[in-house]
Amino acid sequence: MNDAELDAVYTRLCKTMTQLGEAKASLFLARFALLAIGEMNDPDASLKLIVEASDGIAD
Repeated sequence: MNDAELDAVYTRLCKTMTQLGEAKASLFLARFALLAIGEMNDPDASLKLIVEASDGIAD
């Protein structure tokens, strides 16, 4: 995926969350993550991304 494609996907992700509203954003992100993990079909890569995504958030 090139930068323009990544930007388009991220923009769509953000717009979808805005349309759904703040109350449903967490549920949407959880469902999106589960679907993405299933598409990746790589437990090690999935676990690595979970760690990377949480870095700096809990602090």
